[in-house]
Amino acid sequence: MKYNPNEIEAKWQQYWAENKTFAAQNNSDKPKYYVLDMFPYPSGAGLHVGHPLGYIASDVYSRFKRHQGFNVLHPMGYDSFGLPAEQYAIQTGQRPEDTTRVNIDGGLDKEGNAIAGYRKQLDKIGFSFDWDREVRTSNPDYYKHTQWIFIQLFNSWYNNETDKAEDISTLIAIFEKEGNATVNAVCDDNIISFSASEWNAFSSDEQQKILLQYRLTYLAETEVNWCPGLGTVLANDEIVNGVSERGGYPVIRKKMTQWSMRISAYAERLLQGLNEIDWSESIKESQRNWIGKSVGAMVTFNVQNHEASIDVFTTRPDTIFGVTFMTLAPEHELVAQITTPEQKEAVDAYIEKTAKRSERERMADVKTISGVFTGAYAEHPFTKEPIPVWIGDYVLAGYGTGAVMAVPCGDERDYAFANFFKGQNGMPAIKNIFDQDISEAAYGAKEGFQLIDSDFLNGLGYKEATQKVIAELEAIGQGKGKINYRLRDAVFSRQRYWGEPFPVYYVNGLPQMIDAKHLPIVLPEVEKYLPTEDGLPPLGNATTWAWDTVNNKVVSNELISPLSEGSGEATIFPLELNTMPGWAGSSWYWMRYMDAQNDTEFASADALKYWESVDLYIGGSEHATGHLLYSRFWNKFLKDKGFAPTEEPFKKLINQGMILGTSAFIQEVRIESFSISITDVNGTNQDINNTVDDDLVYVSKSHNIGSNANDTLGLLRMFILKKFCVNNEIKSYSEADIFIPAFNIRNIHVDVNFINASDELDIEKFKAWREDYADAEFILDENGKFIVGREVEKMSKSKYNVVTPDDICAEYGADTLRLYEMFLGPLEQAKPWNTAGISGVFGFLKKLWRLYFDENGLIVNNDEPTKDNLKSLHKTIKKVAEDIEGFSFNTSVSQFMICVNELSAQNCHSRAILEPLAVVISPYAPHIAEELWSLLGHEGSIATVPFPVFDAQHLVESEKEYPVSFNGKMRFTIKLPLDLTKEQIEEIVMQDERTLHQLDGKTANKIIVVPGRVINFVI
Repeated sequence: MKYNPNEIEAKWQQYWAENKTFAAQNNSDKPKYYVLDMFPYPSGAGLHVGHPLGYIASDVYSRFKRHQGFNVLHPMGYDSFGLPAEQYAIQTGQRPEDTTRVNIDGGLDKEGNAIAGYRKQLDKIGFSFDWDREVRTSNPDYYKHTQWIFIQLFNSWYNNETDKAEDISTLIAIFEKEGNATVNAVCDDNIISFSASEWNAFSSDEQQKILLQYRLTYLAETEVNWCPGLGTVLANDEIVNGVSERGGYPVIRKKMTQWSMRISAYAERLLQGLNEIDWSESIKESQRNWIGKSVGAMVTFNVQNHEASIDVFTTRPDTIFGVTFMTLAPEHELVAQITTPEQKEAVDAYIEKTAKRSERERMADVKTISGVFTGAYAEHPFTKEPIPVWIGDYVLAGYGTGAVMAVPCGDERDYAFANFFKGQNGMPAIKNIFDQDISEAAYGAKEGFQLIDSDFLNGLGYKEATQKVIAELEAIGQGKGKINYRLRDAVFSRQRYWGEPFPVYYVNGLPQMIDAKHLPIVLPEVEKYLPTEDGLPPLGNATTWAWDTVNNKVVSNELISPLSEGSGEATIFPLELNTMPGWAGSSWYWMRYMDAQNDTEFASADALKYWESVDLYIGGSEHATGHLLYSRFWNKFLKDKGFAPTEEPFKKLINQGMILGTSAFIQEVRIESFSISITDVNGTNQDINNTVDDDLVYVSKSHNIGSNANDTLGLLRMFILKKFCVNNEIKSYSEADIFIPAFNIRNIHVDVNFINASDELDIEKFKAWREDYADAEFILDENGKFIVGREVEKMSKSKYNVVTPDDICAEYGADTLRLYEMFLGPLEQAKPWNTAGISGVFGFLKKLWRLYFDENGLIVNNDEPTKDNLKSLHKTIKKVAEDIEGFSFNTSVSQFMICVNELSAQNCHSRAILEPLAVVISPYAPHIAEELWSLLGHEGSIATVPFPVFDAQHLVESEKEYPVSFNGKMRFTIKLPLDLTKEQIEEIVMQDERTLHQLDGKTANKIIVVPGRVINFVI
């Protein structure tokens, strides 16, 4: 009876689906355990073997917990809103919802290409997902709850006194009774002060504008990363090296009115919460750096001859007497106001230039020094001395106040800036306020100095001076102590079509929320997905995108008018044209899984109370800041509002490493032109000129072209001779007779499916791959073969190094794929994929099968297991249980192989050993385990059979193999029971023939016996 993985796996996958084997219960007597994967974006490219790594690990853990008696929730869904689908829609004219559905469910795209579909691919690998709880963030029945959460954020403010979000009605009540003088809230800067009577006298529009300055989601003019090529705003983590991650388009800084989330209100709670969760220290540190807590002071510098003032946050207020200039971010709102006419042209040119660089690029570039003097001067708060005001792109408008008080003697970047512009108008000499040498570098330490030339701070160190200067600043009304955070409010608008519509309409330009009972507000049909001709977002193309406040429905834009007929007032208003960003739906999805079929609320209170939070979250480290920070923020907000039961959403986080592909490269030479002048055997001159640009020649790796220019030229000359003079016997030629004025060499990726195990290229497949390659020439090696170069790098479709799990499952089975991916190495490390190694794992499963079956059928018996049988089994039970709990999955697979080898050598077919072995291997290879369990005579699934209990007594050694030595040299070994006394051991060894042979009639002077360790005869 042979092992047939395809038949077995299809059978059990159908069984699990029909019997809902992995359905979790929202109320159970079992302890709960919630395992979550970061859900995928469903691209048309489908899964490659790198994608399932984390899913297999979480599945092993989920199955193990079921064996331990837990009620396990292990769901899966799709983060199905995203820019790739929209870009594809723009290129092909297909509706994003159609392509997204095909990418998930499978089918044919517009070009007739067969798409496997994520769902079918996932099912083939045998995951124990509870598919009844599937979510798709682009489905209206899901995003209506995202819209509802947005409304809750809009209707909330952050009360610093209670340190939580509260309903906006409580803030209005304070305004009505007391005004805003006593309100301690997280809000916009520079809010006007008003009394209760003034508030009550404000118009409704004036009140709404003030409330927008306090709401947790609000409209504001914000500096954003604008990508003209994509027609949308991008988040910082969507930009790589100054261009968009998707498409590589340039990104510029631009001011736009955007929806923002006041995540900064939660900065301290986000920081402190890291101490309560089991995450890797590297991820925690990434979040701490992103939040960026700084303790210091806010200092106000008045601008000379101007009503404006510049607020600066500094962590070193003790150095205030060392300020020699100030630097503003190019985008700072004061730049246009204070720049002098003489400097305007230079300042404008600099601003235009820096707008093309992203914030991330500016932060990372510490080498480039650039800036422009504005011509304006600020006033030192104590000395009243003039301080020149510059702009420089190393200062960011969104960090702190967008202004820096430059102290070159104490800061390396200020020191470099001052020296770079030394001697120019507006750059004073560096002033030293430390009793330390700064001739070569700034002195940035907070200790080891006393202040000099610092007025009332002279002779003080960092701590004493900081306290004193803050007190003096507060006394003169030009500063105060402050804690600042790098974390900025998150821009929440995208100028895209394929995203959650905002539940917002506008009256007199002010946002109004649609009542939650009318949700969802569904994306309208549009003819094209590009921005409108006048620059509006794609929803500006919609003809039915207005809100009827009487009938509470979306209606034609043509009905928008100042006054509705017969009503006396307007009732139909324009809807928001932006959509929510990609992280909106992923910021709360784990809660929806808790109660995915609930039609009335995002999850019931009972379901939320039962599941509480995610016990184990597995996903990529690329989400260290973006997704994980936003998710924690939304969870804390929902906790404040009484919905989420816990402060933190994810108790434990594991970041799986990346499976890398082995790419194939070929060396491409583009010959622009050449000429040949030779003499054949008849003495006839041949002149051949080729002026066709870009003749393609591919060279086998063994020639190693490019390393030596002369060798490369020689190789190309020989190639040209053979190609163009093949029918002529050449009498003589020199290298100078073949002239190649220019050629270019580059490595290009080639599809790994054209390469065999010996790294040899199938030239015919390559030539048929693309039209450009049809007439290409190939320089083979001395064996007549074309060998490619190989390199390990990220597995991706663009590098043509993708291996699909479908192919592996079809040839070897899903259990082989699962075991192999776990066997590759530690879960959290990157590791290269090598398809050649998978056959060894497949061989292991066949060997496991042979413990249970031979060609005639089942060979399992009821024989009493031997001590060695029990030792092999319980060693494996112990190792696997410890490895799964420690996420050391690769060493578990090694132990399975050891165990099966040992049992095979022991000729073990005992039911008492093989039944528990099937359960132990079930989390890793569930299909074969189910089949073995069934054929052993059991009903139902193995999925919830209790995990075997480790019995330590089976690992206790009852015998010891002693080395027997004579004069310190070991001559043989003898196996003896461990419970023998010293005298008994000596008596047995003395009677052994080998001892008598070694003694050869002599009498030992001394016999040394250490029970359990050594036996030595001294002759």
